[in-house]
This record gives sequence, C-alpha cells and structure tokens, in this order.
Amino acid sequence: MTLALERVAVARGGRTLLRDVSLTLDGGVVALVGPNGVGKTTLLRAMAGVLAPSSGTIVLDGVAVRTLPARERARRIALVDPTEPVLAALTVADAVGSSRFPHHRWWEWEATADDTRAIDDALERTALTGFRARELGTLSAGERQRVWIALAIAQRAAVILLDEPTSHLDLKASVETLQLVRELAAGGALVIAVLHQLEEASAFADRVIVLGGEGVLADGRPEEALTSATIAAAYGVDVAVERRPEGLAFHRRVTP
Repeated sequence: MTLALERVAVARGGRTLLRDVSLTLDGGVVALVGPNGVGKTTLLRAMAGVLAPSSGTIVLDGVAVRTLPARERARRIALVDPTEPVLAALTVADAVGSSRFPHHRWWEWEATADDTRAIDDALERTALTGFRARELGTLSAGERQRVWIALAIAQRAAVILLDEPTSHLDLKASVETLQLVRELAAGGALVIAVLHQLEEASAFADRVIVLGGEGVLADGRPEEALTSATIAAAYGVDVAVERRPEGLAFHRRVTP
C-alpha cells in the first residue's frame, strides 16, 4: 500500500503550519519529528482523513483519503491518539473490541468469530491477555499505551498512525512500545509515528521526516535526516551527532 501526499498544506486555528508537503510513504516505520507546534499532529490527522488539508491531496493506493466512506477509511487507516478521552470503566477487551466496528455493517452488533480471533491475537501480541477484564482506569500509562497498540492491531488496518506513542512513558515502557511498533511494520503495515525523542526515532524508525519552517526540512534514513545542520534548522539548537551501533546519540554543544 502507498500513502502519497502531493503539495499538502495544513492549518490550525486559521494559521498555516505546513505547506507544499509532498511525500510517498510505502512501508516500514516512518518517524515524524520537529519542534512543538510545527504541525506534526495536524499532518497526521490529515493523513487519517480526520482533517481536510488546506490544499493538496492525500491519496491511499490511488484513492483520495477524504473521499473514502468513514467505515472504509477506518478499515484501511488506524489513527491511535492516546490523548483522546476514554471511559475509565471500559474494560481492556471492550476497548480493543471497539476497533472491530468498521468491519461490521451498522445493523450488525454481534461479535463474529473473526472479531474474537482479532481481539485475542491483539491482546496476546501486546501481552495483555491477562488484562482483558481490567478497567482502563486501573492501568498504568505503559499498560494503556499497549491497549492503544492492541486496538490498532485488532483493527487490521494497513496504515497505522501513532501520535506520540511514547509520551509520558518511562524508559522500559517506551522501548516495549516501540518494539511493538517494529513488529507491526514487520507484519506489513505502514506505521507513521510522531516522536519527540530523536534517539527513539534514530533507533526504531526506517525513515525520519523532519518538519520545520512550514515544510519538510529533511527526509531519509535516520543518519541522513538527523544531521547537526538539520537539527539546528528545526530546533535552533547546536548539537553534535554521534553514530553508535544502537542508533544515533545527540550532544548539545555548549559555547564557552
């Protein structure tokens, strides 16, 4: 599957954040990075078809995303936003099961055998089988993050969009979440994730897109996109970039 953006502009609150964004995304883990307020989340929501771009087109396998009926779009694209409000009393199994709604016609309320298999598989892959009866309000931040990943797995969408999947997580939970993201991509999904930590992007992403200055500042493999010059242009910070076997390390230069 291919998600293509052609000269896309996105706006929020009447202000254009990004303009003239052209990208072809067709597999693996893609990290969107850049300073706060640059438009990463807004662009992600436009890719999902939740928001209309101010201009330009976003096409999935030759079909404009915004022209797809909502149910069909949800079968193809999963948008995982952990900041969305949820019912604390909802059980893990029910939360994950809600991702199966796009696979039913509106009058079909009963779960099918395929729904059960999808939910069970998602819970197993995210190590949540023993949590299925737990209420979301009783889970830690890391456990809730696994629920959102499980929801995307059960939805069985070819494109998975993750908005800050490691925010508010400790180091262990962050690594476990990003390992799950890698597994989703290995299974054939196109995974696009907004990440704040450049170290995470360099270690887990196949491709990094740096946003800033109302456009794309860099796009390529982590070592190609995350250079000192690009980081300075995006964040206004002078850093040295060190290559390590596990990824890149970033050290802020301090001027005497």
